[in-house]
Amino acid sequence: MRTFVAGQEAHGDFEFVELALGIDVDLFRGPLEFEADEDRAAREAAARDVLADLRADAETGDEIAGWDALYADALTRTVPFLRRAARGYRPGTGEAA
Repeated sequence: MRTFVAGQEAHGDFEFVELALGIDVDLFRGPLEFEADEDRAAREAAARDVLADLRADAETGDEIAGWDALYADALTRTVPFLRRAARGYRPGTGEAA
């Protein structure tokens, strides 16, 4: 079975979400695996630019861009938790445990 969103075929769950929401989740959240410092800096700069564009579009009356900006902003706040989880962080397994 094939899934289409706005006339484009989605090849997997992540692509479906990206097409449906109009946002690349990894751009704002970051990858779950290791990311080099320069790669992270470039990704974060691009995310800031996209978020600024979404906010500007929202101010001109684009309601969808406004909701996308809120979602993208929320994704940027999930990074520290996800990075720890991706590195295998397990509460209660450290030196103090």
